[in-house]
Amino acid sequence: MTAIFLRPVPLLLLLCTAPAWSAEPGYTCLIEPMQRVELRSSVEGRIDAIHVERGMEVKKGQVLVELDTAVERAALDGAKFRAVMQGQIKSADSRLSAAKDKFQRRDALVKERYIATQDRDDSLAEMRVAEANLVEAQDNQRLAALEQRRLNETVEQRRLRSPISGVVTERLQAVGEVALAGDNSKPVLRLAQTDPLRVEVVLPVGMYGKVKRGDKVSVDAEAPLTGRYTASVTIVDRVVDAASGTFGVRLELPNPKGEIPAGIKCRARFQ
Repeated sequence: MTAIFLRPVPLLLLLCTAPAWSAEPGYTCLIEPMQRVELRSSVEGRIDAIHVERGMEVKKGQVLVELDTAVERAALDGAKFRAVMQGQIKSADSRLSAAKDKFQRRDALVKERYIATQDRDDSLAEMRVAEANLVEAQDNQRLAALEQRRLNETVEQRRLRSPISGVVTERLQAVGEVALAGDNSKPVLRLAQTDPLRVEVVLPVGMYGKVKRGDKVSVDAEAPLTGRYTASVTIVDRVVDAASGTFGVRLELPNPKGEIPAGIKCRARFQ
């Protein structure tokens, strides 16, 4: 036994390996969240509202945090108005209609030899300019619509949505603080996905080849919980740890009602 403790043993092995001489059937395991997420902002801004507290359930896509968007919303309102206003287009269209009528009259007069060809050419040039002005007005409206979309995305960047369905495990910032951008910045919230849960088990090498993806496994939660649940094998490590003679297995445990807490030990019984 002394020689065993002198060798470095992985933490997961200490938590999850069941002694071969244990009187209880199965293998010690650990129930954990499927994933943990730190929610950060992609842009810098003052936190205007935080809609959740620690322990609250959240849905994927739910707005959890809002940054101040006063300046962006003002610009967005202007872009929305420019995208729908018709004054410039109607004015350009009226000028084009008048220029077309003028050209048609001048063209008829030239055919009757009442005016010089130059007069007709001048009216044709006016009509071309009016056509260009109408196209420019239409282009400006389309540009305003694109600007509206861009500003919508800018406003949306200042809404932090939950990337998972789960629970809030920690709230690290408060309303009025500045949320900084970047991977090294302080997160606003920490979240954990609790449906499904993952179960980590370390098995002796003698079980290798007997456990396959998709196998059903009975999982008993540690006291004081008394439930027995059914999980499925999702990952079987293809590399065996030579020092301990073990390999890892991951199970997926459905938890639609959130009745199974994460972070508890369990025993996995392989059929």
